[in-house]
Formats: sequence, C-alpha cells, structure tokens
Amino acid sequence: MATVGVATAPLSEELISARIERLPLTSWYRRMMLIVGMAGFFDAFDALTIAFVLPVLIAKWHINPAQIGALISIGYAGQLIGAIRLSWIAEKYGRQRVLRWTIAVIGLLSIACAFAWSYTSLFWFRFIQGLGLGAEVPIAATYMNEFTRAEMRGRLVVLFQAIFAFGVMITAFVAIWVVPHLGWQWMFIIGAGPALLAIWLRRLVPESPRWLAMHGRLQEADATVAKIETVAAADSGKALPALPTNIPAIIKEKARWLDLFEHEYLRRTLTAWVMAFGTSIVGYGLLAWLPTIYRNIYHLPISQNLQYSFISYFVGLFGALSGALLIDRFGRKACYIISFIGAGVPLLLLWWISRGALAGVGTVVTMASVSLFFISILLAGIYVYMPEIYPTRMRALGSGTASAWMRVASIVGPFIVGMILGRSGVQEVFLFFGVTALVGALVVLLFAIETKGKTLEEIAR
Repeated sequence: MATVGVATAPLSEELISARIERLPLTSWYRRMMLIVGMAGFFDAFDALTIAFVLPVLIAKWHINPAQIGALISIGYAGQLIGAIRLSWIAEKYGRQRVLRWTIAVIGLLSIACAFAWSYTSLFWFRFIQGLGLGAEVPIAATYMNEFTRAEMRGRLVVLFQAIFAFGVMITAFVAIWVVPHLGWQWMFIIGAGPALLAIWLRRLVPESPRWLAMHGRLQEADATVAKIETVAAADSGKALPALPTNIPAIIKEKARWLDLFEHEYLRRTLTAWVMAFGTSIVGYGLLAWLPTIYRNIYHLPISQNLQYSFISYFVGLFGALSGALLIDRFGRKACYIISFIGAGVPLLLLWWISRGALAGVGTVVTMASVSLFFISILLAGIYVYMPEIYPTRMRALGSGTASAWMRVASIVGPFIVGMILGRSGVQEVFLFFGVTALVGALVVLLFAIETKGKTLEEIAR
C-alpha cells in the first residue's frame, strides 16, 4: 500500500489548510457528510413539521390567522437568537461541540412539542427548539466548508444542504399518512431523532482542523488531517498529490463583531444579509404557507392538501440537487441569479393570472412547484457562499449572522403574508414573493463576489 505523503514542513495553520486542499473525495468524506447530514435532515423535519400539523391544530385549538402567523414566527425568533449567539460561541468552543449542543436541543424539544397541551405551550416549546434549529445549519455549513477543498467545495456543501430539501420532502411524505392516521403528536415524536445522534456525534466526527489550528492546537489538527490522509491513500492506493502553494499567510487575530463591517467585509456582509433575507422570504414563505393556503383558501381536505404540498416539496429537492451540479461549473453568482429569477417569474405570472379571479388549484401547484425548484438552489447553495466569504477566525460568526437574517425574514414574513391575505387576498401574496425574488437577483448581480475555485484563505485575503 502506498504511504501517505506527510509534509516535512513545520506545523502551521497554513500547512494544515494546504493539506486539506489536496485531499480527494474519499469514503471518509461520504461518511462525514452522511453523519452531519442526518442533523440537517432532522433540522428540516422539525422546522417544517409545524406547517403540516397546523391545519389540524387550527380546528382543534380554534387558532385565528394572527395566531397562525405568530406560531410560525416564534420558531424563527428562536432560530434568530440561536443563529447569532451559538454561532459566536462556536468560534470559541469549536464547530463540532456546539453542533452537538444544537442537535440535542432540537431532539429534546421535539419531544416536548409532542406533549404540548395548548397553543401557548406549543408556542414556547417551538421558541426554545428554534435556538437549536437556527444554529445547526450555519454551524454545520461552516464545518463542511472548512473540511472541503476549493475545487469541490461548492457541490459538496450544496449536496450536504440538499439533505435539508430531502428532509422537507420526507416530512411532507410522512405527514400525508401520519397526521390523519396517528395524530399530529407523532410528527414531533418522529422528529426527536437528533437527541440520539447528539450522544454519539463526538465519536463519529472530529473537530474542524482549520478551527483547531487557528486556536493553536496544531498537534490535534495534524492528527485529524493525518487520519483523513491515511483513508485517502488507502482508498486510492497511491500517494497524495503535492501540497498546493496558493495558501496565503493567515491573519492570526481573534474575531470581533466589528470585523463584519470593516474593509471589504462590509460589502460582503450586507450582500449576504440581503441574499439571505430574500431567499428566506420566498423559500420558507412558500414552504410554510402552501399547506395553509390550500386548506384555508381552496378548502381542500387534509389528505389532498398534504399531497399537493408534497408535490412542490418533491420538485424542490431536484432544484437543490441541480444546484450541486451547477455551482462549481458556472460559479456562485450565475447560480444565485438564475435561482432568484426562476423563482420570481412563476410567482409574478401566478399573480397576473389571479388578478381577475382566483387561479385554479392546479395552476397554483404548478407555479409554486417551479418556483420552489429554483429557490431551492439558493436554499441549499447560499450556505456555500455565507461561510466562504469570511476567514476562519470569524467564519461561524459571519455565517451565523447572515443566517440570522433568514430567521428575521421568517419572523416578519408570516406576519406580512397574514396581513396581505386578510386585506388583499392570496394574489398579492404571490406578487410580494415574486418582487422579493427579483430584488434578490439584482443585489447578487451588482454586489456579490465570485468565489468559485478559490481556497478559503484566498477568498479571505
């Protein structure tokens, strides 16, 4: 068996990064993606469960439209706090450790939601669960970014995030049978899976070597990378390629909140915030409101309601997978612009068709599915961009803060949609989503930077 090409240079943060940048895609990566992806799967399951149990709870607890919006929004309020606070903590205590905490919170609070006895109890359980849900995605995306070489970072992170879209589809599929036959509580009981995963995560995946090196724990970083190099050599049967020479000197400073707004990072931060806000308004707006629109506007029975929602979520999964094929080939900017425009145009057409009379439910399902196909490219792909535009010392912070704007949009979005539904009708909701998507495309065109094929250290320079 060929030996691993171990570098003879003194250990340094730059050397650790260089060794990661030469690692091929091996069985170790597939295993790591599967394990961390399970967390993303249950994140989607628990985040979207509320959309599928709401039609039942509306009748059971006599929930009015304002309370519907509040129940959807409170989970995102928890996610907002979790995304900001826990992402900052991940800079200090490590990606893997804080990821374990978030997964445990998600699972345990799902059990609590299953035993909710009233609107108020479920309201507060969803808030606490949101703390874990909000932090899990940006921290996991940061973790994946830091393990992956530049040439394949885009598609691997998008594939990882596509597990979220797969989770959305499975949530809809499971809900079609579980909610009518077993009851709404069982959706939350099934979503308690992360509590078990959190117990074993420390043994299953290591801490990020880039984070370890940044904190001066070079021996631990070296040992982690060496294990992956051993697997890579065993899989390929040959020595690893030479170390890349394009790793610039890494600035060794502690992260500060103000760093997000200084020098070139100001433009990057504001652009990422607007992109995140627009993606969430359209993407999570459709995911969360479609079942309620079918139920309250089109008065569909629960089973048919869930089936139509499943169709759109199924199409969205293929959108996320398409992004994995395109993002490293055509670059981030092109994929994001196509995603925003592709999502916005069908919704504007749906608004135009609906101006005189309510569009048929088949038209809504078709247009919403097309829109979800395209916006799902961004729902998965934005977590490539948000971590990679920042250096290691502030990557989780920057990604988490940008992700927080997705939560802000998820908080205010349901209230806006609720008000529009009450005053103007569902037609104007489609207009609101469509215009938001086109504004997002314009911002990407004018202000986003292209990061395709660059190492994290090159982008940070």
